[in-house]
Amino acid sequence: MESTESTESNGKIRIRDGRADDIPVVLGMFDSAVEWLVSQGRTRQWGTTPWSANPKAVAMITRYFAEGSPYIAEYDGIPAATLTLTDAPGPYLAPVDEPERYIHILASDRRFKGTGVGAALLAHAAAETRRAGISLLRVDCYAGDDRKLVAFYESNGFTPTEAFTVAVEGDDSWPGQVLARRL
Repeated sequence: MESTESTESNGKIRIRDGRADDIPVVLGMFDSAVEWLVSQGRTRQWGTTPWSANPKAVAMITRYFAEGSPYIAEYDGIPAATLTLTDAPGPYLAPVDEPERYIHILASDRRFKGTGVGAALLAHAAAETRRAGISLLRVDCYAGDDRKLVAFYESNGFTPTEAFTVAVEGDDSWPGQVLARRL
């Protein structure tokens, strides 16, 4: 992981490199998002259990922070959103046959909804991908319910490519969408 701090900013938003000591804050962001989703009756995306109480989620966040390039968007100095860039998708998707950067674990603390922290992180991911000399940036997301998350990525320059389904416990499945952005 790069140890230098990014100084990109957008008004009150500053993007910096994530550090291992940010993991509890990031888990809090996911807890906030789960709580909000549950309040909306949207439990299929991330379930109903806070991520900080889910050992698999804690391990996943810790792994991405160790193996990828995590970033934190701060709003007025407060950690508000996160994403991690890696060189490949998760194990549930096939990699492409060209160099790429892949966005994982994009989440924001719901207190910062509408401030632009998510869009700022996506712009930062695109800039980092360009700096690396790579022209393909991809992400996947939950595509169920009203597809608002897919629309969010589309509004930030991504185009849907392939849909996929991940089997989950019982007879349920998790509908996903891969999106790509050429840089």
